[in-house]
Amino acid sequence: MKLAVIGAGSTYTPELVSGLSRERDRIEIGELALHDVDAERREVVGGLAQRMLDKQGYAGGLTVTGELDRALEGADFVLIQIRVGGQAARLRDETIPLACGCIGQETTGAGGLGKALRTVPVVLEIAERVRELAAPGAWIVDFTNPVGIVTRALLDAGHRAIGLCNVAIGFQREIAKALGVEPNRVAVDQVGLNHLTWIRAVHFDGRDVLAELLDERIEALAAADLPPELLRELGVVPSYYLRYFYLEDKVLAEQRTERPRAEEVAEIERELLEMYRDPGLNEKPALLERRGGAFYSEAATQLVTALASDSGAVQVVDVRNGGTLAGLVDDDVVELPARVGANGAEPLPQAPLAPELLGLVQHVAAYERLAASAAVSGDREQATRALLAHPLVGQWPKSSELVELLA
Repeated sequence: MKLAVIGAGSTYTPELVSGLSRERDRIEIGELALHDVDAERREVVGGLAQRMLDKQGYAGGLTVTGELDRALEGADFVLIQIRVGGQAARLRDETIPLACGCIGQETTGAGGLGKALRTVPVVLEIAERVRELAAPGAWIVDFTNPVGIVTRALLDAGHRAIGLCNVAIGFQREIAKALGVEPNRVAVDQVGLNHLTWIRAVHFDGRDVLAELLDERIEALAAADLPPELLRELGVVPSYYLRYFYLEDKVLAEQRTERPRAEEVAEIERELLEMYRDPGLNEKPALLERRGGAFYSEAATQLVTALASDSGAVQVVDVRNGGTLAGLVDDDVVELPARVGANGAEPLPQAPLAPELLGLVQHVAAYERLAASAAVSGDREQATRALLAHPLVGQWPKSSELVELLA
């Protein structure tokens, strides 16, 4: 089996390589192709990947290339993890909205729209080459943000694609650690949209223990400075991305005075790439944990394994709603637990969202529909309507100005 990674110059790639190696007993990768348009990053990261694979006794082939067609030729799985414009573009996404009095964030709000507008067309071009060159029935796994919008654009264009985020597996691992048990004994029922989800149940050995966790470990569950009182009020565990909505004024004030996350990440990446150049390094460095994307490799390898082996494993992924969440349109892309097999991901039945959750989800789902359309068409009026629909923008002067600044 051949797996191609597009955007392999990412500092995440050693994490992915490490994960693939750990899954060798369940999934046999005969060829791994690493593609990136940045020659320097491609060679640095590819060199470390080769040393890691050698240390792990990998017997398959490794191709490191700047030729997209060569990477995609005959691939059974294509993982897309690109960042169009690099960290410089991310910095713009995080800072331009601040001048208009809006949250600056690379996937949420106006910054997320800026990223979608430049990313979706590139991903769709890659997907068309996948359609022409990859193996019959090849799967695209999208880890490129904003995942919900990118996955929607891929599915709208008829591609065989599933979106993937690391938030759910991160919660699962943290909860398992808090309980002192192995992660495979814990399952989180996380539902909503990408970067707009809530955990409504935590199953430990098949028993829902969320109420107990909220009673006994609520401080640990209140991620990203979300008040424990909020979790008690809602009776659920919000994703840390909900802080942009629930604490909008506080976050905006912080962002106006603190160093942008893009600058921090750029600095970490420079350090990581310097480490990766060391010919003696043959495993992922501890610094990679500060980069973000924790447990991405486990999530990606679990998904690829389930698709390849038709295992029916349950995993939180981004797929069409198909009537699963009441109050949303069937073709909305939702993030929730699904049973994964050779034919894709089938969402597990879900109880209706509580009104205080559903209202926000409907609001952002409408934005994502408009944002995906604007990214495909390049229509600035559609982009403005998207920001008018977004609860973190929602005003005509801001929406119009931001589209001009971000497009």
